[in-house]
Amino acid sequence: MLGLAFITEGAIPFAAADPLRVITSCVLGSAIAGGLTQFWQINVPAPHGGIFVVGLANHPVLFLLSILIGTVVSGLIYGFWKKAK
Repeated sequence: MLGLAFITEGAIPFAAADPLRVITSCVLGSAIAGGLTQFWQINVPAPHGGIFVVGLANHPVLFLLSILIGTVVSGLIYGFWKKAK
């Protein structure tokens, strides 16, 4: 639930346990998600709120798709790096 609301404190234990892999994976996935929102010209007037502000987006489906793609990219990158450990 914390992640869905864009509350990042839930990731602290994971980042503390494996900072290089977790933080880098999250940054790459977030950059892709953010880039997609700009590419698709998605505007959300709320500064924060995750899925709870989807209804405020001018393209709510694309907003959710951006979040999903960024999440999957982060998870895949971390998964590949974790296996290499």
